[in-house]
Amino acid sequence: MPYWKWALLLAASLVLAALLYGLSSVTSLIDIHWLRWVATVVAAAAMILLYGVFVKWFEKEPAKDIPLGKCAAHTGRGMLIGLGYFIVIVAIMMALGYYSVKGFGKDVTGILDAFFMFLIVAIGEEVMFRGVLFRWIDERFGFAAALIVSALVFGFVHIANPGATWWSSIAIAVEAGLLLGAAYKYSGTLWLPIGIHWAWNFSQGNIFGFEVSGGDAGATLIIPYVDGPELLTGGDFGAEASIIAVVLGAALAAWFIIRVRPSSNEEGRKPEEA
Repeated sequence: MPYWKWALLLAASLVLAALLYGLSSVTSLIDIHWLRWVATVVAAAAMILLYGVFVKWFEKEPAKDIPLGKCAAHTGRGMLIGLGYFIVIVAIMMALGYYSVKGFGKDVTGILDAFFMFLIVAIGEEVMFRGVLFRWIDERFGFAAALIVSALVFGFVHIANPGATWWSSIAIAVEAGLLLGAAYKYSGTLWLPIGIHWAWNFSQGNIFGFEVSGGDAGATLIIPYVDGPELLTGGDFGAEASIIAVVLGAALAAWFIIRVRPSSNEEGRKPEEA
């Protein structure tokens, strides 16, 4: 396929993925909480289904990165990684005296609202940045190019967020962009990065009480007192902008990268055996 045609199809694919993500946000307009949660799960399933249709339509073959048989195991594993990631970050901040617990929130409904909302965020962003952008570059130019380009794009789309700086965008590119791309390549499925991303946002905002990429995540389980250098706490942007998060995320990304089979660049993705 000529490069110009490949680039045009990539751009069209990203636009369609972004439209899927945008349409799913209409669930926030539903006033009844339990109905909104159900609608969110339905919208999430529809996004995955439409991604599969969209891959089949554009690429003339089934989507190999959304196998239903691995959905529960890989998503659950990813959620444990995302939760564990922030437990370690908070533990380090507490040991340094920068994070303490002031109290506990009681808005269970608000916390559940956020839990389901972050499912949509995780699926929408993983479809765009890993399912489309990473995969297409990987198949055309190889793993290294896909990892670097998708990480940088993912990091710098957050530059317009409240409180964002060049540093916060670089931090997200390193700790999240590299980690999620490497997890996708390692597992061969979207489920693992979706699980990491979902638990990452929910844990950061609605368990430990940080801002999430500069935005207020809403109700939280722990009401924290955070006081320390912005480089270590992340400041108003949230723990994502902490050097602690960057180092930990880079280490996790490296763990996945070194386990990707060396031959995968030449032969396509080599999913791990689940």
